[in-house]
Amino acid sequence: MGETHPTSLGWTSWHDRLHRRLLMQPQLLPKGSSLLLAVSGGQDSMALLALLQDLAPLHGWDLNLWHGDHGWHDNSSRIAAELSSWCQKWQLSLQVDQAAPGEVSSEAKARQWRYERLEQRGRQAGADVVTGHTASDRAETMLLQLARGSDLAGLAALPSVRPLSPEGPRLRRPLLHLQRRDTLQICRDLALPIWEDPSNQSPEFARNRIRQEVLPVLEELHPGCSQRISDLAERVSQVRDSQTELSQMALELLQTAAGLDRRGLGALGSATRRLLLAQWLQQKGVPALPASQLDELSRRLDNGAPGGAADLAGGWQLNWRAGELVLQQREAEH
Repeated sequence: MGETHPTSLGWTSWHDRLHRRLLMQPQLLPKGSSLLLAVSGGQDSMALLALLQDLAPLHGWDLNLWHGDHGWHDNSSRIAAELSSWCQKWQLSLQVDQAAPGEVSSEAKARQWRYERLEQRGRQAGADVVTGHTASDRAETMLLQLARGSDLAGLAALPSVRPLSPEGPRLRRPLLHLQRRDTLQICRDLALPIWEDPSNQSPEFARNRIRQEVLPVLEELHPGCSQRISDLAERVSQVRDSQTELSQMALELLQTAAGLDRRGLGALGSATRRLLLAQWLQQKGVPALPASQLDELSRRLDNGAPGGAADLAGGWQLNWRAGELVLQQREAEH
């Protein structure tokens, strides 16, 4: 990136706040990292861009910028062009990917398209991906997951760091200590332009209704609730990570030559057995099973239950006889 900074006010309290957070939690954005910033042009990503560019000399980051023109609303190409011009003015190198016509037709597909491209570009650049998600985004996500009926994994909404793929770059979210109103104020304080995605105001999307109708009521009743909900999501994420590590230790103890020790697994409580079974199957490459099927398998694997077999997704079959649980691919039908 160029030497010219788009900010003109120098070091602000916003810079100081993020800098201190990164000193206390260096795993968020490790020093000397190559980072690929996802810049939509909205207030969150513009605030992210300005802060990280100014902090880069202190932390030794190599910054690259990426924008996705998904083309699913009329203004997307205009936003991409204007953002590119602004970056060029400030000597910032911006890479733009454009979706093929009709490739992105919904909010969910737009999100999938963005992360697929970011993962690909991150690999090519040898860089981790950074987004401008805030505590407000995380609170909205957690409320949506609660309403839909989520498990622990779903409630660990928007973790501060997660892998984008098993062997690929990591996704980093350093602004989860800020609210949406904070990023708006940063843009005002630093005189940054903002390009609004019109879909962010549409009541057709559940997230927007949470943002516009639900969270304001909760904030009025309990000021600061968005940050507390976001902090809870982070703690749930940490609990889930700890749970995964402990589960892996348990699976190593239960491992046999052909599979798992059925009696050892069957002696555990149903919820623990279900958790270990889900993690083991995932490690073996079995597609995620519905909660109801996992519950049924856990029940059938209880000590004292008869042997049996179960057909799983992806052409897999689970068999248990005597003291061993064995996973194998079903033979192709002719």
